[in-house]
Amino acid sequence: MSARTAQEAESGAEDGRAGSGGEDGRAEASARAARKREQRGWYFYDFACSVYSTSVLTVFLGPYLTSVAKAAADAEGYVHPLGIPVRAGSYFAYTVSASVIAAVLIMPLAGAVADRTGRKKPLLAAAAYTGAAATAGMFFLGGERYLLGGLLLIVANAALAVSMVLYNAFLPQIATPDERDTVSSRGWAFGYTSGAFVLVLNLVLFQGHDSFGLSEGEAVRICLASAGLWWGAFAVIPLRRLRDRAVVREAGAGAGPAVSGWRQLLATLRDMRRYPLTLSFLLAYLIYNDGVQTVISQASIYGSEELELEQSTLIVAVLLVQILAVAGALGMGRLAAVYGAKRTILGSLAAWGLTLAAGYFLPARTPVWFFALASMIGLVLGGSQALSRSLFSHLVPAGKEAEYFSAYEMSDRGLSWVGPLVFGLTYQVTGSYRDAIISLVAFFALGFVLLARVPVRRAVQAAGNPVPERI
Repeated sequence: MSARTAQEAESGAEDGRAGSGGEDGRAEASARAARKREQRGWYFYDFACSVYSTSVLTVFLGPYLTSVAKAAADAEGYVHPLGIPVRAGSYFAYTVSASVIAAVLIMPLAGAVADRTGRKKPLLAAAAYTGAAATAGMFFLGGERYLLGGLLLIVANAALAVSMVLYNAFLPQIATPDERDTVSSRGWAFGYTSGAFVLVLNLVLFQGHDSFGLSEGEAVRICLASAGLWWGAFAVIPLRRLRDRAVVREAGAGAGPAVSGWRQLLATLRDMRRYPLTLSFLLAYLIYNDGVQTVISQASIYGSEELELEQSTLIVAVLLVQILAVAGALGMGRLAAVYGAKRTILGSLAAWGLTLAAGYFLPARTPVWFFALASMIGLVLGGSQALSRSLFSHLVPAGKEAEYFSAYEMSDRGLSWVGPLVFGLTYQVTGSYRDAIISLVAFFALGFVLLARVPVRRAVQAAGNPVPERI
């Protein structure tokens, strides 16, 4: 019997002991109140960690770590981590790649251990505070400490990825099938809200660093460290409110989780072949999410190099995306309640394609049109990600949430390299960032076709889960 099945059986037994009539109603109301409390706590992990993605990765760390690497470079512009010659301007990109590799190695193991032990919360705490501590430690990235910066980035990125596996795995346990679209969308909205709020505070500090008696580098390091402090402080809320569920092991379960984690990973990969419709969704998600992640990472390059926009314009555009993503996530969550998650995601993919097509024709040196493009991205960004997560939660077999969400998170973070490669190769061949940005339409078109072919109701049934009224 799975963890979720055991939980439902226990809940049913409690209802039976409660009697009938008013007592049943009170028991049901009490269970609903407990579930809502967990959901509100769950939202706050997005609120805690999204600041890292926004302020650290998107805005401040790349340029600052590159400047630190350049300060440590030799006369030819190279640094030598582990004795390997690396051009200083490429150090940040290579470090991000190394963090992805580390995350890919750790995520499935963490998921397998979490499902076998049922102890998701302690593992979430360990990952969250490892990442928060590494981020806070970025305050010390002065002078030529590029190696320290690379190490902290690898640790923080990998810890974030592991924590998201565990965080996402709580969703099927804290929300009924009909609640998941709304709960997932609210989680994304909480994350974008905190990202926008802290980014505003950081920009005030950065722009006015002289009036605060700080150098520009000191202001950046405070902004980086503040993201870690924020992450650690607000992670307390979900860790207090979420609860682990007891695991009922299947007959024949053998070695302990620490010994058999990798063996369990291989078993999970084999097990996923029993659910080909779940795999079909993952393939579609891998492709269109690759396009989403590439747009996020390359939009600033398109804006600065092709549209010749200033850094301040790009930062305001990032802030605009964060703000509108809140409305987009909540709005698309409501659309999903009416039309179903699959149809709403398909609509968002069509909107992504139209947005990129519009971006191709944007005139240079016109910030207002770039802000319009950022607005379009913001409105579809949060919703497409939130609904993809909630839809996948219906396709996960009971008791295997963390293992399957580790595969989902690998699709989200570990395999999003094809899009940047296509973007880079297109620019290399054509010399045009406009051609590079329009090439990404293929990811949304192919993802649309593959997702449209997935019979999600049959996929939910095949995974052994109840089918929501709208999906």
